Amino acid sequence: MMRRALLVTLLISVLGVADERTLFEADGGFASVNVIDKAVLASLNRNGIDPARRCSDEVFVRRVHLDVIGTLPRPEEVVRFLGDRRPDKRRRLIDDLLARDEFADYWALKWSDLLRVKAEFPINLWPNAVQAYHRWIHDCIRLNRPYDRMARTMLTASGSNFREPAVNFWRATQSREPSALAHAVGVTFMGVRIERWPKERRDAMAQFFSRIAFKRTVEWKEEIVFPNPAPARSSSTAFPDGTGVRIAGDADPRKVFADWLIQRDNPWFAPCVVNRIWAWLMGRGIVHEPDDFRPDNPPSNPDLLAALSKELVVSGYDLRHIYRLILNSATYQQSSISRTRSRRAEALFAHYIVRRLDAEVLIDAVCSITGTHEKYASPIPEPFTFLPEDDRTIELADGSITSPFLEMFGRPTRDTGLWSERNNGCTGAQRLFLLNSSDIQRRIERSAKLAALVRGGRRDPDRAIRSIYLLILSRHPLPAETAALRKYGRAARLSGKRLADDLVWALINSKEFLYAH
Repeated sequence: MMRRALLVTLLISVLGVADERTLFEADGGFASVNVIDKAVLASLNRNGIDPARRCSDEVFVRRVHLDVIGTLPRPEEVVRFLGDRRPDKRRRLIDDLLARDEFADYWALKWSDLLRVKAEFPINLWPNAVQAYHRWIHDCIRLNRPYDRMARTMLTASGSNFREPAVNFWRATQSREPSALAHAVGVTFMGVRIERWPKERRDAMAQFFSRIAFKRTVEWKEEIVFPNPAPARSSSTAFPDGTGVRIAGDADPRKVFADWLIQRDNPWFAPCVVNRIWAWLMGRGIVHEPDDFRPDNPPSNPDLLAALSKELVVSGYDLRHIYRLILNSATYQQSSISRTRSRRAEALFAHYIVRRLDAEVLIDAVCSITGTHEKYASPIPEPFTFLPEDDRTIELADGSITSPFLEMFGRPTRDTGLWSERNNGCTGAQRLFLLNSSDIQRRIERSAKLAALVRGGRRDPDRAIRSIYLLILSRHPLPAETAALRKYGRAARLSGKRLADDLVWALINSKEFLYAH
């Protein structure tokens, strides 16, 4: 095992001969195509920063699959895209991906991180409610429900946590005190952390959520969420912008707040969600972190944030319109190779930001490459947890169901819904696991899928190499890489399946595989 690992380490270094610009850049510079590019280019010009060049087709087809559906493109999809000569093929691919089932699967995962969809401690939604809530979130994304309606439904929902899934928004908190509920609303829909506000302002916001009541039923883990029907006097409070409001004694204060929040000119609602989508697709927010809107953390490009917010409102709160706008922009389609040494290049989006794949996406990619499955478990299964083998990790509804791989690679705990819960940093333990794990070795060596690729290339070894590169890196190998692999095979006295296994192992350990770029 140790000798194999050392050999694979050697192969990784041998294959690191490719010219990055050859792989990652296409001909042509930055050409504005929409309001995003105008705002970004104007900001870059003011700061004397050159934008990156356009990314290559090989980079784009992999990047957009990972960013939109959390899934590696299949080799045949890569070949078809690279062979397409239509000038609008990138736009067509974006439209196809936004319409795929995996789009709703992957983005339900992202929204479930934010909305704290977790059965066990400390959120304690419990399994039945998790499944109902996740399915509702998934349907909202699949059906592209307007975001203002989606938000208002969560904020004003009443009823059974099993039969009215959106009421689980109020249950997915570590405390049911009005201050904790206000904090959850602030993080989710306004991108603010109200614990940083003055006490008077915090108390005013908490008052909108002071009449929410919870009642258990005889059904296992069922709970009713409802506005407390006890008689109440009218009261005065203030919205987060300082505007005073008087709430009638028989009114549901949540509805008063929701009606204020989703107004077209609300300074938090639209900016918060477009900034969050931007951060998910681009690696950092225009306001960063995306749940930290405050006066002393201003947007790096106010015009860009304003333009995206306006687009959302004018489109009728169509989130898919925002995805499409960002993905088609020259800003998103930049190379990851910066053309400047300015420290502000990343914050001003002068290039695509390289980042490690999400834990769920990474293990799904390993399983897809090797034709294997990941095993999951819940530390406190209520009831016993069973997951079909063919379910992918991005389809997991419950943040309590996990695996050692997911924990090692920084999957969020879903305790707070904060951006910082997900850790996509690369650690020494992760590197050692990928390079020296018996699990990874077994997946590769026992893979019927990889064995079939080798058999298909018996008469043409280069065909097997091309197939492996398309499968793992979504591109053809460069001539220098093929030559380097042959040299390694002769030096290590390896051929056929053994050489292919080492190649797969090396590519899975490469930065090109582990990162979106």
